[in-house]
Amino acid sequence: MSRKVAVVTGSNKGIGYSIVKGLCKRFDGVVYLTSRDVNRGKTAVENLKKEGLQATYHQLDVADKNSVIKFSEYLRQTHGGIDILINNAAVANSVELYNTYEESKYIIDINYYSHLTIQEYLFPLIRNNGRVLNISSDCGHLSNVRNKYWIDRLSKKDLTRNDINEFVSWYLESSKNGTFKREDIADEGTVAAYRVSKVAVSALTILQQKELASRNISVNSMHPGLVRTDMTVGAGFYSADQAAETPLYLVLDAPQDLKGAYVWYDRKILDWYDYNADYYFKSKTLKMKY
Repeated sequence: MSRKVAVVTGSNKGIGYSIVKGLCKRFDGVVYLTSRDVNRGKTAVENLKKEGLQATYHQLDVADKNSVIKFSEYLRQTHGGIDILINNAAVANSVELYNTYEESKYIIDINYYSHLTIQEYLFPLIRNNGRVLNISSDCGHLSNVRNKYWIDRLSKKDLTRNDINEFVSWYLESSKNGTFKREDIADEGTVAAYRVSKVAVSALTILQQKELASRNISVNSMHPGLVRTDMTVGAGFYSADQAAETPLYLVLDAPQDLKGAYVWYDRKILDWYDYNADYYFKSKTLKMKY
């Protein structure tokens, strides 16, 4: 019987690195640390080795379709499948609260569109009873959206991939042509591209769960808390190791029947559809450093 396999995208630093570290300690199988930059990824693996932990490196640029295909073929030939997939790769622009169209497109390409590529090429490798975790954000809760049309459309029980894609396209087009209204997004439209990308990921998670339900694969998304990383410019309440605890719980310890959920950093399961809730990201928290 082949060994079990866990894959963490974007894991050469930050939360992803801490998740890999935790898996190396507890997961009985091969743990893949992946990154876009080969040197940084191999350095991360060497750092784990110094702690007595064994991770396997493979290059993966989630925004590059050919890179995803190459990795999927490697996994298929080497292991025949995946048991745990944690989609962690993401970017943000936390320095400026409002982005240019070019910045917005870059953020959404990596944070959302890459998930569609991952789903196309890596999901077929996930074994029955496997687990998928999409690292989302408090920016990914529906309460970040204030435009009634999109709230209604994204909260439909018969939500489709097309609904999500058109939501993302609406934001990108309005950003491109200068018609974006800040009141359509919470917190006066700050970090709108990041919010839109993560709302899209959280919504996609619900669809992915439906599509994989017949194979008893659990797919969840979660907000890891405001973590002190490069992405938050050092602002945050938690270290990366602390923030990795709930992701590790969700892929190793949580009941298999926890499916299609939006989970908070304290393991609480929130109602993603509650758009009136106070779960949206507040930009003022970026000014807090601990």
